[in-house]
Amino acid sequence: MNEQARQSRTGTTVQTEGSPWRLLLLFSLPLMAGNIFQQMYTVVDTAVVGKVLGVKALAALGAVDWLNWLTLGTIQGFTQGFSILLAQRFGAGDYVRLRQTMTNAVFLSVLCAAAVTAGGEAAAEPVVVLLRTPPEIRHIAMSYLRLLFAGLPVVTAYNFAAAALRALGDGRTPLLAMAAAALANIALDLLFVLDFRWGVRGAAAATVIAQCLAALCCIWRLCRIEALRLGREDWTLSGPLCGRLMTLGLPMALQNTIIAVGGMIIQTIVNGFGVAFIAGYTATNKLYGVLEMAATSYGYAMTTYAGQNLGAGKLERVSRGMRAGVVIALITSAAIAAAMLLSGRWILSCFISGEAGERALEAAVRYLRLMSLCLPVLYILHVTRSCIQGLGNTLLPMASGVSEFIMRTGGALLLPAVMGETGIMLAEVLAWFGADLILAPSYFYVMNKLRRRTDAPAGEGETV
Repeated sequence: MNEQARQSRTGTTVQTEGSPWRLLLLFSLPLMAGNIFQQMYTVVDTAVVGKVLGVKALAALGAVDWLNWLTLGTIQGFTQGFSILLAQRFGAGDYVRLRQTMTNAVFLSVLCAAAVTAGGEAAAEPVVVLLRTPPEIRHIAMSYLRLLFAGLPVVTAYNFAAAALRALGDGRTPLLAMAAAALANIALDLLFVLDFRWGVRGAAAATVIAQCLAALCCIWRLCRIEALRLGREDWTLSGPLCGRLMTLGLPMALQNTIIAVGGMIIQTIVNGFGVAFIAGYTATNKLYGVLEMAATSYGYAMTTYAGQNLGAGKLERVSRGMRAGVVIALITSAAIAAAMLLSGRWILSCFISGEAGERALEAAVRYLRLMSLCLPVLYILHVTRSCIQGLGNTLLPMASGVSEFIMRTGGALLLPAVMGETGIMLAEVLAWFGADLILAPSYFYVMNKLRRRTDAPAGEGETV
């Protein structure tokens, strides 16, 4: 079956033929647009909370940001890991095993959602105390977390469905889903916070409802893909297949967990600097998603591209795609950094108000400038890590997460003693450098190992 016929049959995009530059850009652009919508409602959330509810409410959201990201990162790690095998099956044109992989991945995703939701709800209060969250904002933070954690099954459904679509080359549907979710979230933010006066609980409720809408859009699209028309025989659990999926998903979940724990340690230190600094630090962290939105899009594109080409046995195309991805990432990061250096203060001023606002704004601007100057390092991290994951190796990227943890926490614990607040800000960019030190040699190691196995029988070269 030729590539055009496969695309027509599946309704998706095959990455195994054509220019890597063109494929990566065309696949990334819808994802990037989706990220823009996602960041739009993150920014609106922050602006509404900061401007309407004040510095304390903004600080409360920031004080537990990493705890929220811990649950989200765990879910994303598992679902993205499961999608790697989907991309490989699709690239190989093996639709029977593709459907079997899909059903087993759905089962594991349901278990993941239940476990993370229960764990998050149980751990929320003691962890908030452990993070040294200031008492005057602790009750606000807990109100926000409780609602977000209740919506984690919806978040899992969206992340799995979107990851599966991307694995099959469909970046358009997640874009449309996120666009609809963003518009709904903005409208609900204004309704719940401004009109209903629900405070931070209104912002959390708006986010959960918007995620539900995005999940339904993606699930609807998955159900219409011909290659995924599931029969009764496809709904058979396989121990070896579930084990294979877990070997891909678990290291990615652990990688995100390690990164989040490092962030929580930093947040504990940040929380000791007072509400104004927490608010400024939070404002810039809310822009973190804007800074890396293209990087995550390129990362998703590289995972799909590498996975499909590995499944098709086209290893040299992976090298060409990696070179193209690095150049695209460097150009994009330089453009975003320039934009943030020029307009960052104005953007941050949209989030901060009140008596403590000026000190919070100054801290936020310093942090944003530092991250912008080091942005190319972050973009190389995303492209390289995602390529390695697409090749079926999730252990080395997990090792890069350990390196991030060491650099981030080491910097946060040691540097403030000599550099004050700036030391905490430096800890984040040091984590990026630490990850790249592991990822760059790891990519060459994985590729060399795969090249040595090019003569292996078909199917043995799926993973490293």
